[in-house]
Amino acid sequence: MGFKKTILSLEQALTLPYATQRFTQLGWRVIRLESAGGNHPTPGDPNRYIGEATGEADRHAYFIAPNIGKEAITINLKTEKGRDLLKHLIAAIPIDVFMCNTLPKGYKKLGIDFETLKTSNPNLIWCGISAMGPDYPDFAGYDPALQALTGYMHLTGDPNGDPMLCGLPLIDLKAGDEAFTQVLLALLEQQEHPGAKEIYISMVQCAASWLITTLPQLSFAEQSKWFKRSGNEHRSFIPSNAYPTRDGFVYLAIGSDLQWQRLCNISGFEHLEKANRTTNDDRKKDKENIYSDIRKALKNYSTKHFINLCRKQHLAVAPVNDIKQVSELEVLKDKMMKTILPDERSVSLVPPAADTNFLKANDYSFKCAPGLGEHNRKVLEESGLSTQEIDLLEKDNII
Repeated sequence: MGFKKTILSLEQALTLPYATQRFTQLGWRVIRLESAGGNHPTPGDPNRYIGEATGEADRHAYFIAPNIGKEAITINLKTEKGRDLLKHLIAAIPIDVFMCNTLPKGYKKLGIDFETLKTSNPNLIWCGISAMGPDYPDFAGYDPALQALTGYMHLTGDPNGDPMLCGLPLIDLKAGDEAFTQVLLALLEQQEHPGAKEIYISMVQCAASWLITTLPQLSFAEQSKWFKRSGNEHRSFIPSNAYPTRDGFVYLAIGSDLQWQRLCNISGFEHLEKANRTTNDDRKKDKENIYSDIRKALKNYSTKHFINLCRKQHLAVAPVNDIKQVSELEVLKDKMMKTILPDERSVSLVPPAADTNFLKANDYSFKCAPGLGEHNRKVLEESGLSTQEIDLLEKDNII
């Protein structure tokens, strides 16, 4: 896209900050909006106060990565003056996209609903993320609870153990990506069909859309066959599993009968080849013995040696890396987004999902995540308010 937009986002936690952070990677302007806080000891986004200290009380480590490159303002939307100020900003800046991840039951009370805000900009793109959309207005969207609700926990973990959470907040991130995508699509559609657009993102629907290898099987197979936890093994392709080596772990994925034959051709793995293991269906019947035979063979190999042998055979294999090892991967280490913390430390954060011209031109570097209300005066002056008017808003705890 050859255009840049300005986004105002009433955001907290992870799913929406992650979505809007993707817009900063395009070079777009993102202004994050938070509660003015009043006398609260930890005002604004609760995530500001989570994780290691970085030099300022309202910018702890967990908050930094999803919020680099943004501006920050505060408005007390519980007041009529605050709600009027929001409408003024949308018209005066102007704001192209408004986003929020507030409970839908609070939309009208806070004056952030689509019908209210589109009066300030007849071409406004409005996007709200919530647990289940506006039909379930008071259901909170917490990733772990939604992993339980949508079957993720039931599918994750050891077959003989308890259900488990995924190691990442997958549903938060999926919903954020979907919001990013749908806003871009709405802006494209607007080029042919001008006018305000309303988007609702349901985290539950997003999560269920990823059950494409399981939900459809209700129509084809007995539930008991498909919906038990499978640990590290693949539900269809045998053998695909994690195994210990002399000095670590590897994940080996065999996806065809030809690949199985290639594995059996590796020195030390000849004993795997048996007449009752020729096809994938055959191997399913004997999978526990196959897993055991592979583990025995791998006792003689280091992780690096075995991976090198497998890659020569064009097999899908990888070490089970820890997070530090991931940060050192050649394919990633030069693409890490970077910032300078309030205490003047330079840090690497995370690579973007995809490179953009903006990222490359700026060496993947961003200004640090903003302090609470850091850009109040800058943004309000830009909207045409005088110093005296801004002082009064501050005095009345509107900002």
